[in-house]
Amino acid sequence: MTTHEVYAVKFAQHHRARRVDFYHGAGAEPVDSPVGIDYFVWLIRSPEADIVVDAGFTPEVARKRSRPDYYRSPSAALELLGVEPACVPYVVLTHLHYDHAGDLDPFTSARIVLQDQELRFWTGRHIHRRELLRHIETEDVLRLVRMSHAGRVLFVDGSRELVPGVTVHQLGGHTPGMQVVRVETGSGPIVLAGDATHLQDNIGGDAPASVFTDLPLVYEGFDRMVDLAGGDIERVIPGHEPTLLDRIPPVAGLDGIAGRIA
Repeated sequence: MTTHEVYAVKFAQHHRARRVDFYHGAGAEPVDSPVGIDYFVWLIRSPEADIVVDAGFTPEVARKRSRPDYYRSPSAALELLGVEPACVPYVVLTHLHYDHAGDLDPFTSARIVLQDQELRFWTGRHIHRRELLRHIETEDVLRLVRMSHAGRVLFVDGSRELVPGVTVHQLGGHTPGMQVVRVETGSGPIVLAGDATHLQDNIGGDAPASVFTDLPLVYEGFDRMVDLAGGDIERVIPGHEPTLLDRIPPVAGLDGIAGRIA
């Protein structure tokens, strides 16, 4: 089986978030205590191709949503690792929240990998509700609809192998079509969790984040990710963990921007 390298690529951070935003119930800590997060996209690299997981958000959305610690667009961050966005064959979107689905335009030839249920939900009857609408950018969803009409969306219903050693798996929970990516590497499987667990403390402490559409599925997703990772919770990579780049080897010349997970 083909094995792959996996990289975390940071394009922004938000270290003035609140605990209540990332822990359901917030536990014993004050709900307004600060919680820092990093914003990542993910690179899966093999000799044949580069696959990108998630597309972050654009400078325009950073300004709109008051994210001043925005360093570069996700596509520009990936270019620092030698990625040519126009040549990427697949961009996997774990879900359609604004910070995961925004910077797609540079990936001009990519198939966009998305769960059926995800686009169905964000174009369905409930999306006008305020609590749901605040998590997306309408233009991101419209872009996906246009891409679907152009035949560029690879819809998945459950699990699918994209290339040997790279599979996607629907979990739901955080959003109805939340999916994760399992990657075979030389050191074993890695699971890129997206927002199925935002932080290490979410899955490690059995403490879901505060945003979800189905809480029992969030808990089931914790267990499923560990199974997909071969039973090793450390091989489940949270989507926004601010300590991640301190714990993995940096890419030469890109300390604090990119690191190799496996």
